Amino acid sequence: MNRFVSPPINQFDKLRQPLTEGERLVFDFFNSHLSVEWEIYVQPHLNGLRPDFVLLHPRAGIAVFEVKDWNLAAMHYEVIERDGKSPVLIGEKDGKRFSLQNQNPIEKIRRYKEELHELYCPRLDGKASFAAITAGVIFPFSDDSVVNDLFKTSLNYRNMSEYPAYNPVSGRNAIQSGSLPSVFPEGKRAFSKFMTEDLAKDLRNWLVEPDFAASQRQPLELDSTQLSFVKTRTKSGYRRIKGPAGSGKSLILAARAAELLGEEKSVLVVTFNITLLHYLMDIAVRWPQSSGRTRKDITWLNFHFLCKRVCQENDCEEEYKNLDWKNNLNKVLNIDLPNLVSSIIDSDENGTITKYDAILVDEGQDFFPNWWNILRKLCNEDGEMLLVADATQDIYGTASSWTDEAMTGAGFPGGRWAELKTSYRLPNEAIEYAKKFAEKYLPQESVDLPSAEQGQLNLFPCSLKWVHTTPNFASVICRDELFLLATDSEPDLVSIPDITFLSNTNKKGFDVVKEVGIKGVKSCHTYSEDGQESRRKKMGFYMGDARIKATTLHSFKGWESRAMVIFIGQSVDKKALALIYTGLTRLKRHTQGSYLTVVSCAPELIEYGKTWPKYVEKTS
Repeated sequence: MNRFVSPPINQFDKLRQPLTEGERLVFDFFNSHLSVEWEIYVQPHLNGLRPDFVLLHPRAGIAVFEVKDWNLAAMHYEVIERDGKSPVLIGEKDGKRFSLQNQNPIEKIRRYKEELHELYCPRLDGKASFAAITAGVIFPFSDDSVVNDLFKTSLNYRNMSEYPAYNPVSGRNAIQSGSLPSVFPEGKRAFSKFMTEDLAKDLRNWLVEPDFAASQRQPLELDSTQLSFVKTRTKSGYRRIKGPAGSGKSLILAARAAELLGEEKSVLVVTFNITLLHYLMDIAVRWPQSSGRTRKDITWLNFHFLCKRVCQENDCEEEYKNLDWKNNLNKVLNIDLPNLVSSIIDSDENGTITKYDAILVDEGQDFFPNWWNILRKLCNEDGEMLLVADATQDIYGTASSWTDEAMTGAGFPGGRWAELKTSYRLPNEAIEYAKKFAEKYLPQESVDLPSAEQGQLNLFPCSLKWVHTTPNFASVICRDELFLLATDSEPDLVSIPDITFLSNTNKKGFDVVKEVGIKGVKSCHTYSEDGQESRRKKMGFYMGDARIKATTLHSFKGWESRAMVIFIGQSVDKKALALIYTGLTRLKRHTQGSYLTVVSCAPELIEYGKTWPKYVEKTS
């Protein structure tokens, strides 16, 4: 029997946050001295928390450990008691005293232990079971006696010194001597009345490494057609690529941006959606030529923030503020602001406006031709322009603006689009149901349907479920279906941070986030009625966040996830139908399974929903 380690040991050198020297020593200690039944989870994502290690034995126990590489002899440390508050950890160096309370390991493990008991282990009940969770601190480079003396006050305050077996504090001596009873007294245990296989199942979905984190360590894989677009430029420097969902358009764009950066070109990547930028950044760092420079050396902006920046940098802030933002926002965004920026660029006689060697636009169907023409003015002579698009995902109704005449006026020479056909994102079964939806509900003149990759067979299993309900029950049902994604995935493991909730309205999305929060589960979400606050949240939305993800269908366009719940309201007009299709095509294939549940309140979609492998009505 081999020990289960997540992430795998052979991936430790590739972790986004590499193990410290002390963490590596501690891992080797646990790996050498614990029985193989103990599973080791390294830097797991726990509802926004990141402990160094969690140990799990399905019959014997749970343990969480914080590792500190501190040399306590390097400066003066002390713990000071406070009335009515936890003791504060103080450091002193070169005559200056400062608080280290936010790094106090005793407080950290206490918090980890509470959350493990209250959230992740719902089957553990009572005070005695709380004590059964080991929460320890290890200082691999400091003497054991010094460590224990320093934190004695903190341990006493938290009543942790009463149960030293469940709250061990150890240092260099214990690690070097190989003393498992000193480091982890419960590590020799083979059975606990508090621990069960079911409890282990509750925990594993929280502890296992998210798919996103694992994929970030893998280099991009492109087929020959995709690779040719990344490695070459057209004679004119202009290239347009279209293709269905999952065909690799964003991969090509991000890889091309990294490739151009490697050629020492100045590169601007522009999107309509704010959140899409984070996805593209994460892709770009996986291209071998990125050399770790893509995030800071490529300019990543959504179109309207780019417009704002041009105004700010060219002494036109007043003109920007004086636009009719309050009364006619759409006109400002679509026409007035672009016109203002265009005039600023045209009047730049001194060449002070920043220009780029290459400008790349993702989800080009969301852009108007006049926006594109503004970007052309920001491109250096003999520069490169790339536009990628999928008219089937026309959620803003802008794709029809891109007529052949508009394309010619946008600098593209005659001829056809470069086309991609094969979807590498979606499992085969999901492709078929997305096709059925598009054929039934979308205008056929704009439909560009994906083709399955040949030879995929059953390498990427998926679970598809449609739930019809009423608005009164929708929020609770969405919440329950989110939690079911983890439990229904057995024997596969879906990491909680991989689970994504998508809504076609901000209000319903926020209601679901509140319902999830009542259960103690945190979300990284973008919902807000305040536009400025929503934009702020979007800037902070990224898949590497250690929480459930929740956003609108609009904001998730271009992204992907292996485990999703999508909410559809009662209103399903033309734009809403395009939006639903976009959501259905966000499912990412995975060798261990993908999971998509749609919760719909739309009566006109019932017949389509009944064609899904699993259909349920929950209306009371």
